Amino acid sequence: RLAAGYRLPPLMLSDDEALAVLLGLVAGRRGGLTTADTASETAAAKIRRVLPERLARRLDTVLESLAFTASPGQFATPDAEVLLTVADAVRHRRPLSIRYTDRDGRRSERPLHAYGIVAHSGRWYVTGADPEIGEDRTFRLDRIAVARTLPGSFEVPDGLDPAQRVLSGFATAEYRYAVALRIHGTLDQIRARLPAAVASVQETVPTARVDPGAERWLRVELRVETLEWLPPVLASLDRPFVIERPDELRDLVITLADRLSSYARQA
Repeated sequence: RLAAGYRLPPLMLSDDEALAVLLGLVAGRRGGLTTADTASETAAAKIRRVLPERLARRLDTVLESLAFTASPGQFATPDAEVLLTVADAVRHRRPLSIRYTDRDGRRSERPLHAYGIVAHSGRWYVTGADPEIGEDRTFRLDRIAVARTLPGSFEVPDGLDPAQRVLSGFATAEYRYAVALRIHGTLDQIRARLPAAVASVQETVPTARVDPGAERWLRVELRVETLEWLPPVLASLDRPFVIERPDELRDLVITLADRLSSYARQA
């Protein structure tokens, strides 16, 4: 047992371990998986200073030679204390009170039964339930100013998948247009162009035995703020489809088809 204030020996890392740590810090910073803009940079600098000079030079060579195909994202990062408090509440199933600012700038303080933390597209989310209104909720962690633990406990629903819950929330969010389609194809074909974060997919005629690799009519629903990007996506699917709503989407698809046809006929 170590007494308080006991000094541990210096951190010792093998070549592979040091490379894994530094590459992880670089990837985390570029992907938005940090809690402060400079945290990963200062952590990397501290590790770099305590490494043997030979190993440090080799790692510097790797980092200087490394190039990325995508530009680094600009993400709002969550407060470290908020993240740790929420994570502790998830693990021990303790209720929370959070001070939250929504996308319209409205501030509120509300209770939350946090089921899980999800990292998606460079942002951190917490998904759970609001016990006062009995509704499922998902919040961006960077918009939580304060989180504090409340007395008591709660139960998490059986079989709950926090990541799938967040993706489904994106697909059904309240945007301007409610789009309903029927597409003939496989689930994999549809998901290749309309992932779970964008659209929900279900059988049009549920059956007990369906080969998941077989093409059949599937119902696709999504909520979007604009429709202009959907016709090229439907064209790239190259599968038969029926537009149930809205009529504006049907007009946009016809316009795109006419434009492509006119381009193809030009000498």
